[in-house]
Order: sequence, then structure tokens, then C-alpha cells
Amino acid sequence: MKFLKVFYVQFLCLFLVLNCAAQNSIVVNSKSSSEYIGRQVDVYQDASGTLNLEDVRSKPLNFITSTSEVPNLGLTDANNWLRFTLKNEGQDAVPTILNLSNPTIDYVSLYTIHADNSIDSIVVSGSTAIENRNFNHQFYLFEISLAKNEQVTCYLKLKSNKQILAPISIETPTSILSTISNNDILAGIYFGIMFVMLFYNLFIYFSVKDTSYLVYVNYIFWVGITQATLLGFSQRFLWNGNSWMMHHMVTICGALVGIATISFAKSFLRTKIYAAKFNPFLDIVIYGDILAIALIFAGFPILSYHIVDATAGFGAILILIVAYRVSRQNYKPAKFFLIAWTIFLISVIMFVMKDYGLLPYTFLTVHSLQLGSAIEVFLLSIALADRINVLKQEKEKSQAEALEAANVNAKMIREQNILLEAKVKERTLELSVSNSELNKTLQELKDAETHLVESEKMASLGQLTAGIAHEINNPINFVTSNINPLKRDVDQLFEAISMMENICYSEELTSEEKHQQIEDHKEEIDFDYLKLEIAQLLKGINEGAQRTTEIVKGLRIFSRLDEDDLKKANLNEGLDSTIVIINNLLADKITLQKNYADLPMIECYPGKLNQVFLNIITNAIFAVKKRFGEDNGGNIIITSNYNSAKVLISIKDNGTGMDEITRKKIFEPFFTTKDVGEGTGLGMSIAYNVIKKHNGDIVVKSTPGIGTEFIIELPLLVK
Repeated sequence: MKFLKVFYVQFLCLFLVLNCAAQNSIVVNSKSSSEYIGRQVDVYQDASGTLNLEDVRSKPLNFITSTSEVPNLGLTDANNWLRFTLKNEGQDAVPTILNLSNPTIDYVSLYTIHADNSIDSIVVSGSTAIENRNFNHQFYLFEISLAKNEQVTCYLKLKSNKQILAPISIETPTSILSTISNNDILAGIYFGIMFVMLFYNLFIYFSVKDTSYLVYVNYIFWVGITQATLLGFSQRFLWNGNSWMMHHMVTICGALVGIATISFAKSFLRTKIYAAKFNPFLDIVIYGDILAIALIFAGFPILSYHIVDATAGFGAILILIVAYRVSRQNYKPAKFFLIAWTIFLISVIMFVMKDYGLLPYTFLTVHSLQLGSAIEVFLLSIALADRINVLKQEKEKSQAEALEAANVNAKMIREQNILLEAKVKERTLELSVSNSELNKTLQELKDAETHLVESEKMASLGQLTAGIAHEINNPINFVTSNINPLKRDVDQLFEAISMMENICYSEELTSEEKHQQIEDHKEEIDFDYLKLEIAQLLKGINEGAQRTTEIVKGLRIFSRLDEDDLKKANLNEGLDSTIVIINNLLADKITLQKNYADLPMIECYPGKLNQVFLNIITNAIFAVKKRFGEDNGGNIIITSNYNSAKVLISIKDNGTGMDEITRKKIFEPFFTTKDVGEGTGLGMSIAYNVIKKHNGDIVVKSTPGIGTEFIIELPLLVK
């Protein structure tokens, strides 16, 4: 744009001097060639975008004569008007074709004004299908009718959301055919090279499975698509007639080829290893291209085009710097990449300088991108092949180093094995001796454990012997004390019976006298009281006998301590038998409350569980007596229950309770809170082991000063 402004100033100076001097006409004859007519074209940019042909013809507008063979109209929203004059100096009518060989322009209108003021107009847009144009080609081609010695004025109206270059030539049918044929042939050669490189590298990818080739194939594909779009072949063969793609795919392809280029450069140059600090900047280029594509869809095509240009320039220089830095690190493939990228970058610079008028619009500058990209693709394919060799050498070197390390390790392992075998033999001998000593010690420990357990059993039984004797002596003493009175009453009863028999057998007495003497004797011995006393004495003897039977039964149930076989048992019976054994310890001062559920039979070791109940209840009695002494108020609650999986036994007291430290140690062997001589410290340890032997669990809940609850959980096996 600055370049055009300079020429605006120059034109104003010329305008003041020449005062709108007449424009030279372009002579048309049978020898017209494909030379560009830019220097004979006047240009006006309608920034308002509202002027029509009549306005442009009638209003005193500031048309500026182009100073270049190919006018560069820049990137603008304005309507660009180009004006030039054609004159036929031949003898006959000359067939004339106007060739605007830039297929990326979005909108083109040609107005031809004849001498009689008649106007021919042709409007073609980039979205017009190729088959609907006058000529089946992507270039904008217009046929202009010129009679003999006729002069016409032509107006071209151009509009695009991309950079507008107007390569205009006036040609004959013969020359235009040669022009487009040469263009298509050169393009065919270029795309042939690109397709060969694409499929060659794709084939290598399937052979070696190196993802760098797949990334490179993606890069070649988008380079080819982009060049096809710039040359108009995509509009002609891929999205012919699609208005949106016709207008925007040049920018989108530019962004996509930028993304593909950065991705390939990162993969090929292994920037994560050799240029990690440049990775964020390379990613910025990718984000910029993604933003450009998003702006296309958001409705900002010109801004998107500017961003694509900016990211392309920044990305090209950045890749050049990265390739140079990596090549300095003795990474040979980077040198090939640097050469290829430098050649391509030169072609890009030539193409851009051509767009901005710094280089002439020639065959070389117009096709510099195709030539540079073809050379780059070829060189990069060689670089990739060399990269495979480098990777192969690195792999072989790594394998050789690994093999050497493996051999060294194998030698060390053999030496270590010899030492280890000697150590193992020595250690095995030591372990054999240690094992013998350990087995001996273990057997001694087992014997000691058995002795301690038996001692605990005997201590428990010894502790309870006096209580059992007391429980049995009570009913026996009750029976004994009733025997003498019963004997006396029975003797007295026998004497009364004997006397009554004598009275009954006497013949001297009448029946009334016999009856009277019997009644008198019964009253004398208080016969009614005698019967009542005998009945009470017999009842007392019976109750004593039953109590003795219960004690004996409970003792028989409880005494199964040495049974080692699993049996079906009702735990309520075991609890009752235990209560019978320790009943004398309650001393009528402690209330014992039983809350039994109707438990199912479970498979267990009944005698061992009875010992568990005995140890826990005995400890509960001890805790209650320690708190209440000889006073009333002590309470022990025994509860049995079950669910679908377990039988639950709860033994709860309101004794002294335990603190947290005591609770954690309660099941440790030889731990006791009783005074010396009052306990061995094995009772709760034995209880814990018995419950674990039943695959059960025992839970302790205790609060100092409030009491303790033991909850025994045993697996349920219903009979």
C-alpha cells in the first residue's frame, strides 16, 4: 500500500503538468502476444464500493496510470477499476481475447464501450462454475469484438478478499491457446513431481513405520493443494462452483500448509531433543494459523489473510533459525533440511517481492513457489532417507553398546554366581545349624505354651473348685438337714399307724369308741401339722436334689475343655453352664441379667468357648467388685443374638472400665491389671486365640468408670 501511495503522489504531479493528457491506445492486430499491458492501464480504487460504470465514466475521478507491467492493487475491501483503450489497426476485424491470468480474484466485470456508446458487459465471479464461463479454464478470459479500425474503451472491475495482482494481456486465439497450454503443462509436471514424492514417502512409511514420513506426506499433500489453489486448479477440478470455497480456500490452504510445515519441522528436526526452547514459538505459529481459520468462519477474511501472511513469514524465519541451530549439533539430517528450506524460502521471498512490485512479474517470479517447493520436496525426501540411515546407525551403535554392556554384565554375573554359590553353601550350612537350633527352641516354646495353657486351665479350675463345692454343698446340706426331722416325723407317723391298727383290731370297743380314740390320738400328735411338715421336708429334699443335678449337668457341659473336635452346640447352654460354675462369685451382690435369643446350633469347639465365657465373666465380676466392693449396684448383662451370617454374644458390665492403653494390651500374653497372685495374664490371650481359631472376632468397648463390653462374633452354621 505504501508503494501505491508513492505513485499516487507522482501521478498528482503529472496530472498538474499534463492536465489529463490523452492515454495511449493499445494496438490490436494479428500479431498480438501475451505481453502484459499494465503500463497502459489506468487504476482507480473505489473505497466506498458504491460507484457503478456510469459514475466511473462521468465523474472526474482520480485515475492513476500504472507504472508496472502487472498492477498490484493490494489487499483491500475497495472496488478496483482498471481502464484501458484498444484500437484495431488491421484491415479486417481482429478476434481479440483479454486474459486476466490470476484465478484467485473473487469478482471480475468487463465493460467494453464502443464508438457508438454501445456497451458490452461480462460479469464473472470466482464462484462461477468453469463450464458456465465463456472459456473452460480457471483464468478469466474475455472475448472482445473489434471492427476494422475500431477503438474501444474497456473497464475492468476487480474485487477480492485476497491480494490482487492484475496480470492482463491482449491475445489472439492462437497465442492464448499456447499460453494456457504451457501453463497447464508446467503445472502438470509440478503436480506429477509432488504426487511421486507423496506416494514414494507414503510407501516408505508403510515399510519402515517411521511417523516422520507420515508427517511429511501430510506436508506434501497440503503444499500441493495450496499450489493447486493458487494456480486455480482446485477451483477448476475440486470445488468447482462452490462459492464459499472459491472465496476462502486460498487463505485456509495457506493456514493448513503452515500447520503441516511446523509439524513436519518439529518431527524431522526432533526439536524436543535438539531445540526444546524453540518449541513454544513453533506452537505459536500453529495457534496463529488456527486463529486465521477461525476468523474465516467468523466473517473476517481480510484479517485472516493478514494473519496467515504474518505467521508464514515468522514461521519461515523461525524454522530457518531452528534448522541452523540443530545442524550445529552434528545432526546431519538437519543440514539437508537447512539447504532445502533455504531454497524454498528464497522462492517464497521472490514470490512475495513479485506481489509487492519489488521484482518483475516474470515466468520465474510467478512460478517461483512451484519451483522452490518441488526442489524442497525432493531434497527433503533425500534428507528423510539420510535420517533413516542416521537412525539406523544410532540403533546399531546402541545395539553394539547394549551388546557390549550385556557381555560385561554376563561376565560379572558369572563371577558373582561363583561367589554366590560359595556364599550359598556357606550360608546353607549356617542355616542348617540355625534351623536345628530354631526347631529345638520352637519345640520348647510349644511345650512352654502348652504348659502355660494347661496351667491357666488348672488355675481357672482351682479358682472355681471352692465355688463348685459351695454350690453343691448348699443343696446337699439342705437335704441333710431335712433328713432327721423327716425321720422323726416318719417314726411318729409309724407309731400313730400302729396305735390306730390296735384300736381298729380291738373287739371290746364299738365303732364309735374306736373312731373317737383315733381322732383323740390324731389330735394328740397334731396329725395335720405332721403331714404338712413331712410334705415340706420332702419338697426341700427334692429341690436340693434337682439343684445338685443342675450343677452336675452344668459342670459336665463346662468340663469339655479338652475336646478337639468340632461339634454342633448351642451357645446359650454354654453360657448357662458357665454361670452355674461362677454363681458363687456373684455373692448375691451382683445382678446378672440374661437376654438370650433362640440361637441356632453352630459348629464349634464348645469346651474352648466355655473357657472364653468363663474368662470374660470372671474378669467382669472382678471389675464390678473392684468398683462397688461389698455394696450392691453391680450389674452384668449377657446377651445372645444372631443375624444371617453371625452369632453375637455380648458380655457387658458396669465395673471400673479400661483406658485406651489397657484396651489395646488386653489380649497380649501375661498382661494383667490384677495384683500379683490374682491372675496369670493368659486368660484373655487364650480367649482371643480361641475366637480366632473359630474364624471369629472379639471386640472390646470400654469407658473408664462406666464399664466394659466384650462382643464375640462367630460364623453361623445353622443345623
